[in-house]
Amino acid sequence: MIKKETIEKVLDTVRIEEVVGDFVDLKKRGTSLIGNCPFHNEKTPSFHVSVSKGIYKCFGCGVGGDSLKFVMELEKYSYPEAIRYLADKYSIPVEEVERSPAQMAAQDKRESLYVLSNWAGKYFKEQLWETEAGKSIGLSYFKERGYREDIIQKFDLGYSPDQWEALSSAALKAGFQKEYLKEIGLCIEREDGNIYDRFRGRVIFPIHNLTGRIIGFGGRTLKTEKSVPKYVNSPESDIYHKSDVLYGLNFAKKSIMDNDTCYLVEGYADVLSMHQAGIENVVSSSGTSLTTGQIKLISRFTKNVVILYDGDAAGIKASLRGTDMLLEEGLNVKVLLFPDGDDPDSYVQKVGSTAFREYLDAHQEDFIFYKTNILLKDAGHDPIKRAEVIRDVVQSIALIPDEIKISVFIKQCSTLLDIEERVLLTELNKMKLDKAKAESKKENQVRKSTFAPPQMDEPPADFFLTDAEREELGIAPPQESVTITPEILQEREIVRILINYGAELATWEGEGDIPVAPYLLSAIEDVDFVDKACAYIIGVFKKKMEEYELPEPKFFYSHEDKDVQELAISCVASPYELSPNWNDDKRKIYVSQEREHLKPLIEQAIYRIKKRKVERDMLKIREELKQNLSDAEVEGLMAKYAKLKEVEQLLGSYLGNTIVK
Repeated sequence: MIKKETIEKVLDTVRIEEVVGDFVDLKKRGTSLIGNCPFHNEKTPSFHVSVSKGIYKCFGCGVGGDSLKFVMELEKYSYPEAIRYLADKYSIPVEEVERSPAQMAAQDKRESLYVLSNWAGKYFKEQLWETEAGKSIGLSYFKERGYREDIIQKFDLGYSPDQWEALSSAALKAGFQKEYLKEIGLCIEREDGNIYDRFRGRVIFPIHNLTGRIIGFGGRTLKTEKSVPKYVNSPESDIYHKSDVLYGLNFAKKSIMDNDTCYLVEGYADVLSMHQAGIENVVSSSGTSLTTGQIKLISRFTKNVVILYDGDAAGIKASLRGTDMLLEEGLNVKVLLFPDGDDPDSYVQKVGSTAFREYLDAHQEDFIFYKTNILLKDAGHDPIKRAEVIRDVVQSIALIPDEIKISVFIKQCSTLLDIEERVLLTELNKMKLDKAKAESKKENQVRKSTFAPPQMDEPPADFFLTDAEREELGIAPPQESVTITPEILQEREIVRILINYGAELATWEGEGDIPVAPYLLSAIEDVDFVDKACAYIIGVFKKKMEEYELPEPKFFYSHEDKDVQELAISCVASPYELSPNWNDDKRKIYVSQEREHLKPLIEQAIYRIKKRKVERDMLKIREELKQNLSDAEVEGLMAKYAKLKEVEQLLGSYLGNTIVK
């Protein structure tokens, strides 16, 4: 278990813009930073980062939190995993206390798989650099391919001994479980229950996730037998989903944002050679067909993609097949083909870094025009084939979500295809209409299929932990779903005022300046809060006030209770801010701020929540009057009801015509 002091040091050190900036291309807007939300697919930025508050908030899908929550949600890390990641980013040593049996039992399986995968990466690397076989076979192979030692080290390349049980024996001896070795594909189990190494006798290309943790491996054989597959890759596991991973992206993301372009190649070697040539904004689909998940990864950092493929017929067809999905996601796609027989790896080795860079700059072609020219060349003068080409090209254009781009492509393609724009537009609209009908039909089918018999629910894995074990493990108690009522909204307004203005002074005529938090808390002393998150925050404020202190807002932003965290974030986040063109000396236009009207803001909040409390008490009395009561009891309740009615009317007069439901 990580020491509390280490966690506090990490949370005090991290900077939200640096953590989020590793994953999202942020642009400055006023005092905030904005970008496309990494948690849902959007074309217009609605994801805001507040540097001063240390929080993020998406006003499209509603997610929000601090640096810690961002890493946990995006990378699906547990709390300890996220702390370790941030500690590593800022070079903070992680101190741990001895773990109890309960903590050991509750250890996250995914963390165990990460630890094993990292151990395997180190094992392969040590075999490459520190053993005779590794140096004479693996290292020699990499150097013969022309890779420098710094590139080999940078990508954590390794070697797996040509033995059946070299890694498996070492892993079991190190204390790792056999099941986990099979889970991440380092070993394969035979029918007799024994396991053997998957990657034996291969050079190893570790596959990293966005944060740099090893999640899988690719192994290339050095044998020439045709019966031996050239590449073997890790299977799918809890930590490795190949459709959501791009090889080299952890090294490329900063360069992709800096250059606003991503080069997409096919293999591991292509990535290594381009890095060695000084071109770091390159990723690989690792020889698999491009997926939507991989495209969304790229779109986090840039909207411009250049596909680099082999210069043979297969490479041309591959570039045509995999690009429509890129267009559909709104990316700008260019294609670059190398001379016959060459791929990015071989070409850069052949011509050198300078000539390779010049070739990249000179030979990029927009995909739509490239596709049009290639297909026209194949069609020749055959009218039937030319008609198919037109439909194929228009089909790709129809996938583009940007209407302006569509207009430009239609105009230029009409010249290339020697056909009127009107005809292309008619075909385009027909395709869009057919697509809309197909999607509507699919939605109706999905809607019908949702009427399925109810499934038996099971409690989460941590449901049966005791309160003491939860506290020890840093796990928040299970939360019940809350229905947002007007009463809860009033409670949240009290919390909003405390978090935003609790430390400020409000001016009362005849009484001078009064601290907001003490005044507000004393005024609502008799109010019971229904919402658990609100009640908790109010409780923390009261406890701190007893010590003549106020809680820091960031305490709530980083709270382990999700409801408390989300409430605090929603209280301070706003998609709007005042333009710097207002409130300046030049224009002489002044716009008042909320903090300049704290007295009426606080009074209104107090009167509303008090009126709600009175109405609740009156309702309770009306229910009691329905019971069989004595005359004396009825008289007492009626007197109490009359007093409450007077208070309700008085509060109503303070609130003016405001109706509280």
